[in-house]
Amino acid sequence: MKEPAFAAREVLAGKDARTLAREILAMNDEDFRTAFRGSPMKRAKLRGLRRNAAVVLGNVGSLDDIDVLTPALDDPEPLLHDHAAWAIIRLRTANAHQVTQDGVVPHPPPPGI
Repeated sequence: MKEPAFAAREVLAGKDARTLAREILAMNDEDFRTAFRGSPMKRAKLRGLRRNAAVVLGNVGSLDDIDVLTPALDDPEPLLHDHAAWAIIRLRTANAHQVTQDGVVPHPPPPGI
């Protein structure tokens, strides 16, 4: 027996983790309610999904994802703010390490990060 509440949502279908994380970080409350109406995903709440999305980008993202993570630094939710900061630092550190291995001296991160 298939339950509609547990069916894959269009917002999730066929997307890789990085794309999905970027989209979740860009969601507002109304987007979240619309995308997951009647779904058990609503129990996780948007703040929890956004925190998880920041962790995903910190683990599999690239420097291109910093622009999506940066607005989360101003989020009033400390858990999201802290995980976004961690992800940005991790992405910059990973890039600096790679660039150094290639023999190019990396630029330091901007102040405040």
